[in-house]
Amino acid sequence: MQRHELISDTLRSVRESGRVPLVAFLTAGYPRVDRFADDLREVCAHADIVEIGVPFTDPMADGVTIQRSSEAALAAGVSLSWILEQLRDMESRPGTPLLLMSYLNPLLAYGLDRLADDAAAAGVSGFIVPDLPFDESGDFRVSMQREGLALVQLVTPITPDERLRQVCDASSGFVYAVTVAGITGGATALPEGMHDYLERVRAVSTIPVCAGFGIRSAQQVSAIGEHADGVIVGSALVETMERGESAGAFLDSLRPAS
Repeated sequence: MQRHELISDTLRSVRESGRVPLVAFLTAGYPRVDRFADDLREVCAHADIVEIGVPFTDPMADGVTIQRSSEAALAAGVSLSWILEQLRDMESRPGTPLLLMSYLNPLLAYGLDRLADDAAAAGVSGFIVPDLPFDESGDFRVSMQREGLALVQLVTPITPDERLRQVCDASSGFVYAVTVAGITGGATALPEGMHDYLERVRAVSTIPVCAGFGIRSAQQVSAIGEHADGVIVGSALVETMERGESAGAFLDSLRPAS
């Protein structure tokens, strides 16, 4: 099985079991560098897919929470190389599919072919790159495909229909449906017309569609889960962890009651 297929198959399997899949985001090395492996294991035990954020100096798609976590992680010495080494050297590596969410500069600086090799060796299943436009993603996609790694593409409520089809066709693992035309963590309520938007994406995608940006409650997870194949939770989880509260308990609280 290709690594990108592991992501899609996991989402479908969880969905078929009657649960809404949770895709959880944490910033690598935050809030404590020395707890990264333990934090990752805990999140993996309570989520179905995990995104590991690679800290970057200018996270343009992220709100203040992830900006703050990135700045602190960078100050503590976290880098792409450090993350891959930590994953490679982990004892009892999590079985949950892992994605690296990174801006493009650190990936290019690392080298795309080397990145594909080292990510596969570290157990990574794919990448999300918010500032990599679809039209410029060919070289990155080719390098990742060599190791069967996913390149998850992002769409928004204002993505035109023709481009939506192109982006969905090019995506692997899942399609990331951003719920608002803005930054992470900013929304307090689900936007009007979201259900129609998600159904529009699902109608043209042959792989699962996961929705994120601003998800904070079980009610939101339940509402989005009626129209998407998975729900992405980021800033709210990072805030939970920086308060020293249980990541696992928070993720469990997002599961709609059966």
